Amino acid sequence: MRWTARFFTSILQSFILSILALLPAFAHVGSPGVLVQKEAGKYRVLVSVTPPDVVPGTAKVTLLVQEGRVRQVLARPVYFQSGDEGSPVHDELTEVEPGRFEGVVWLMDSGSSSVQLEFDGPDGKATMIAPVVAMATAVRTMPESTGAILLALGALLVVLMITIVGASLSDGTLRPGDTPSPAFRRKRFVGMGIGTVLMALALVGWRSWWDSEAQNYLNYNLYRPLPMKGAASVGDNGPVLDLRLDTTGFAQNWGRRRNLSYILPDHGKLMHVFLVRTPGLDAFAHLHPDRRDTTWFQAPLPNLPGGKYLVYADVVYRTGFTETLTDTVELPAIKQSAVQAAARRLDPDDSYLIAPPMGVKAEAVGVPHLDDDMVLCGVPSASFRLADGATMFWNDKPASVLTAGKLYTLKFSVADPQGKAAPLEPYLGMGGHAAVVRSDGSVYIHLHPVGTYSMAAEESLSGRIADTARTFRYPDPKRFRDSVDTFVASLKTMPEAQKNKLLMAAMPSMQHAGKPMAVNNMVEFPYAFPRPGHSRIWVQVKRNGVVQTGVFDAQVKE
Repeated sequence: MRWTARFFTSILQSFILSILALLPAFAHVGSPGVLVQKEAGKYRVLVSVTPPDVVPGTAKVTLLVQEGRVRQVLARPVYFQSGDEGSPVHDELTEVEPGRFEGVVWLMDSGSSSVQLEFDGPDGKATMIAPVVAMATAVRTMPESTGAILLALGALLVVLMITIVGASLSDGTLRPGDTPSPAFRRKRFVGMGIGTVLMALALVGWRSWWDSEAQNYLNYNLYRPLPMKGAASVGDNGPVLDLRLDTTGFAQNWGRRRNLSYILPDHGKLMHVFLVRTPGLDAFAHLHPDRRDTTWFQAPLPNLPGGKYLVYADVVYRTGFTETLTDTVELPAIKQSAVQAAARRLDPDDSYLIAPPMGVKAEAVGVPHLDDDMVLCGVPSASFRLADGATMFWNDKPASVLTAGKLYTLKFSVADPQGKAAPLEPYLGMGGHAAVVRSDGSVYIHLHPVGTYSMAAEESLSGRIADTARTFRYPDPKRFRDSVDTFVASLKTMPEAQKNKLLMAAMPSMQHAGKPMAVNNMVEFPYAFPRPGHSRIWVQVKRNGVVQTGVFDAQVKE
């Protein structure tokens, strides 16, 4: 019996796995969940969806009504593969306070999905979706108290089962009033021995099954980012960045496969790459590599200083699955004159900035330290001088130290050298872009004025919901890849106004009542810093056909 208890204990210990550290996030790094700020019908809403880290699981949905009168909100998950026809019915969110609705939706399978929301109220009915990637990123740990209870109950069941088997082989021959004979006792012990062997075999088989299931979860269900290898080299036309996607193991492990021929352009670019020099985060670049073949992307490098750089590469697949690929790369120190740098054929939408290193002082937490504290209209603010002489302001800064997990609207404005409002032009079809990186590189996110989600993912998932087919069929991969490359190349030759008009038309969330989003001297981004620590924010806008980048530092507490 003592051996049985030890054996059962070892099995339960194998069941109670240690929780895994959170892997690099699939859509962004270290920033779980998605924020969607958009207009649907007569409603303007901000939606937060936090997917589970174990699938199946529940995603938490929070909706804030910013404009309009909403009486009821319904939500349901819609997977890309199953489409509208194969999705469950809606669940109603609860209005916890005026204008704030909360609830959960079950995500039963891994993959690209969306949360479809339906609004009803005095201002009519409307529908919107929030793209969500449902992937397991952790292994749950069983509480010690629960494990102890299960261990005790399991041991009791084993003892009872052995006793029952022994009794079944012996007690049938014993009549009421008879005294158990030595032969009777031998039969009982033999029966208990047989029961012990049977239970041991059953437990060994169960353990083997469980280990197999756990390994399958780790190999196939648990998310692993697509490996990417970056390298910098110097060619005849100057330094270039090569990014190669590693497809090793695709044939043996379906959980690691990616449909690389079906990468979609997002804002007209197949890949958005952000380079950040460590440790000071003092050099930054936003590049858009060209696809040389299915697994090879290449971009000319701007006049960046040498050093070790963090690489974050955002891609979107045909299913709406978004992924950030990461690596580090050593850039050589190359001296280029201003004339040589200007002569290089860079993508006109590429940009870079060299700024003072991050170094928030204890007595000036949250201040970008690139400029002094400022007060605009009685509200704390910070500023940064742009390359063209204009100044970017961080308006309505909530506090010198921000709070992790709290939703903020990060507002920025631009004034020309004379202090007047400087109108902004669309940059890749929207008012601006921002990137946030924590000082240690563990948090990265690419922000848009409409939230943290991909416009290409939203368009793909919206089209899938409109499709009545229960099963999606991929087109020919070569034709699809070639058509996408042709489209992306054509955008580079278009006049800026025509390109932005085309890009904005493909972004349903950027329109309201048939009118494109207005562009003025301000841009804002909804965001909740996921972890405490120091973060650097790069804000990018376009003026006079040139991308301008401002940089601000923030300190975040628990």
